[in-house]
Amino acid sequence: MEPLPHVEAIPTVDGTTLGVRFFAPSRAPRGAVMVVPAMGVSQAYYASFARWLAFEGYLAVTFDFRGVGASQHGSLRDARVDILDWARDCAPVLEALRARAGNVPVTWIGHSLGGQIVPFVPGRETIGKIMTVATGSGYWRENAKPLRRKVWWFWFVIVPLAVKLFGYFPGRRLRVVGDLPRGVIEQWRRWCLSPEYAVGVEKEARAAYASVTTPIVSISFTDDEMMSAENTASIHSFYSGAPRTMKRLHPRELGAERVGHFGFFRKQFEDSLWRTQVLPELLSASVRDQNLTV
Repeated sequence: MEPLPHVEAIPTVDGTTLGVRFFAPSRAPRGAVMVVPAMGVSQAYYASFARWLAFEGYLAVTFDFRGVGASQHGSLRDARVDILDWARDCAPVLEALRARAGNVPVTWIGHSLGGQIVPFVPGRETIGKIMTVATGSGYWRENAKPLRRKVWWFWFVIVPLAVKLFGYFPGRRLRVVGDLPRGVIEQWRRWCLSPEYAVGVEKEARAAYASVTTPIVSISFTDDEMMSAENTASIHSFYSGAPRTMKRLHPRELGAERVGHFGFFRKQFEDSLWRTQVLPELLSASVRDQNLTV
């Protein structure tokens, strides 16, 4: 397998840097894709998918949120960052992608959290299409049943105690989610305890979601161990100003025993998901962009 592209540093508005990787096609790109990670997931997890995008002719970028992987600088105890900061940090990555890609359509592919934060991203109006993968609201009472039995302990006992003891959330040690800055896990907790998730907590969130007009394609899975059908419907209902296409797939439709919350980005689904679900959307984004510029 080819080595990963080297990590580049992109500055944020407040002077820190994000570690990013660009996966470039061998020819001029016919489109650009920003792969936005799930909570606590390193960009390395999306490398196979990004390589495939480059092979298909698309310039792809992956990155780590501040405090994660190649974007962690110093101790997480000292990190002063929350989820809305993560959303704002997406803007310079998006700008760098557009600068390299030239005048081609940009598609945002957000995994879980990556599909939740679009309304809070400066410059999101330049995105031609949004694809959300395994994205739901996170409201704990609507979580998938297996998770719901555990999540009360997570939010009301484990998270408060762990953050108090360590000054951040030691997810690796606990084997759940991943290490997260205190501001991120505490804000996420507030969201997950609200029936309307971020909309029920952040003052401007409802209007921000409603103001998104970019077409959205949602791909979710019946065996997602985290996001239920209710979670998925809830978060996308807030995107009330955007055309939405909702696709909920069963593993059997894909010839697989399991997909779950994380399976979409595994190389085994190159033919059954990437080529059948992603590529047509990227091609249609190019057609839409051409029609808009005529």
